[in-house]
Amino acid sequence: MKRFLKKHLATALLFIFALIAALLFIMPTVLTISNSFMTEKEIMANYGAMIENASSDKRSYISEDLNLKFIPDKVSLQQYTTVLFKSPDYLLKFWNSVILVVPITVFQVLLAAVTAYGFTRYRGRVREIIFFAYIILMLMPYQVTLVPNYLVSDWLGILGTRWAIILPGIFSPFSVYLLTKMMRRIPKAYFEAARLDGASEIQVFFQICLPLCRSAMLSVGLLVFIDYWNMVEQPLILLDDEAKYPLSVFLSQINTGDVGLAFAVAVVYMIPALLLFLYGEEYLVEGITYSGGVKG
Repeated sequence: MKRFLKKHLATALLFIFALIAALLFIMPTVLTISNSFMTEKEIMANYGAMIENASSDKRSYISEDLNLKFIPDKVSLQQYTTVLFKSPDYLLKFWNSVILVVPITVFQVLLAAVTAYGFTRYRGRVREIIFFAYIILMLMPYQVTLVPNYLVSDWLGILGTRWAIILPGIFSPFSVYLLTKMMRRIPKAYFEAARLDGASEIQVFFQICLPLCRSAMLSVGLLVFIDYWNMVEQPLILLDDEAKYPLSVFLSQINTGDVGLAFAVAVVYMIPALLLFLYGEEYLVEGITYSGGVKG
């Protein structure tokens, strides 16, 4: 009886801890969405002290209590009307994000699939050294490789254009590493059986490898999309025209006088990532749990 009570008590404590952690993680998102429907007057009433302190030259401790409200007194679409209809700059920056991130995601996953297949099917000392170099590059933070990317972009004559961001993103080693590890867990019997049936290497790749790695490719694509959807350093360094900046840069440089608009813009900015995550959650979990269609 005591063992039974201890087991259920431990389960209950873990459940409570997980519930509290989940609420703390989701609270900023819920707060952003709810505040985006507030009027400018209500936002100033709730966060006026913080806004004035942030905009002043001499910042000090805020003695007044901030009123964090999850339910607005009056629901207003004023912020969304301004963002979607009255200020085309926000939508322009949103589409800048789409133009930059979608090609990077699609072509990085496709190129990584071909590269990972090569590392999987043909092993040797030279290829293992190259794969080890991929790992070293992946472990380096982007700030380390930013200067070489800047110099190479300048040498190619694409500095200041979107290609300075898209090309390094396409050849990122992150997807190659993950897909290689997943493809190497596909049983060799699948490849040998296909070759015995007379399938060419291209047929093996498209008809055997890609279908088995479909979940892995979708999960990797989701991770790549979220990573580059939130990029800030690359556009600031590699682009010289603010009109080409993505929306993530605007959110990182938000003016204290536009806090109300920032809530609405943040909600609009979250929609693509949330929709992709909700659609690809099953593939993300399956891609991590199952490698190449075989349970790991």
